[in-house]
Amino acid sequence: MAFKITIPASGHQFYAENNQTILNAAINAGINLPYGCRDGACGACKGQLLTGTVDYGHYNFNVLNGDEIADGKVLFCCATAQSDCVIEPREILDSTVVKPRILPARVEKKVLLTSDTMVLYIKLPSNERLEFRAGQYVEFIMKNGQRRAYSIANAPHDDALLEFHLHKIENGAFSNYVFNEMPDKAILRLEAPFGSFYLREDSEKPMIFVASGTGFAPIKGIIEHAIHTQNKRPMTLYWGARTEADLYMHDLAANWAIEHGIEFIPVLSRPSNQWMGRTGYPQNAVMADYADLTSFEVYACGAPTMVHLALLAFQTKGLAEEAFFSDAFTAATG
Repeated sequence: MAFKITIPASGHQFYAENNQTILNAAINAGINLPYGCRDGACGACKGQLLTGTVDYGHYNFNVLNGDEIADGKVLFCCATAQSDCVIEPREILDSTVVKPRILPARVEKKVLLTSDTMVLYIKLPSNERLEFRAGQYVEFIMKNGQRRAYSIANAPHDDALLEFHLHKIENGAFSNYVFNEMPDKAILRLEAPFGSFYLREDSEKPMIFVASGTGFAPIKGIIEHAIHTQNKRPMTLYWGARTEADLYMHDLAANWAIEHGIEFIPVLSRPSNQWMGRTGYPQNAVMADYADLTSFEVYACGAPTMVHLALLAFQTKGLAEEAFFSDAFTAATG
């Protein structure tokens, strides 16, 4: 049975099957709701349920608490409709957002940067081109039908190869396949593009990027796109990692600072005795450096805990929720 979903602000209506998340139904209908992880971890899709009933699904309780549910809040990436619903999301009224499609791709090369971090480069067929925005992600479709999401690390203008940064996950089916079993020139299937984690180019606000681990990947794509389009907005990058080695593209980020004036602040949680830079966590470094975030936009990507804590902390410094764009990386095993 399908239920009608209505967005009064735009007049958009679409239908969701009773086992289909409201977000997925919106994507299929070409309705652009903000989202990141599609796993209830980042909160990017959070909105208001005005009328109707839903099954809230499985989500991170730090992202949607009981008080918010009582106030009518819902995560559209997890919620399934149980009746006709009227909702109030932060709809993205942008007709240029591309609907995802399934494509084949061939592995071009793998580059091991650290013992547990690899860059995977893939090539689409010569007659295909993936339209995407810097910062969006793809879902690789495994042979058993399971999917694994990875952010695109290159900018759209440099798309001869699609670039992905993989962290090896213990018992992770896809990452272990890529690290240990994937043959040269392997053929993969993917669906893309997904996500609303991309540069808002109509804004003039200075930007703060906050990355942890391989959350650097989509931010790399966004920054390279901003450089290519000669975006003049001030940009500061905080990249959090455990050790110096985990800053696997440190020199690239440092060169952005030299060549393009993009301030780069690496932050280590487990530094060596020789480390002379910032320590702790990237969101805490931002809090220490800024007394007022009212006039900024923040793009945060990485561990769900970091993303969640960053939003809560930055709001205490005046950052508007609609000026916080995020993508949370959740590790899938099995």
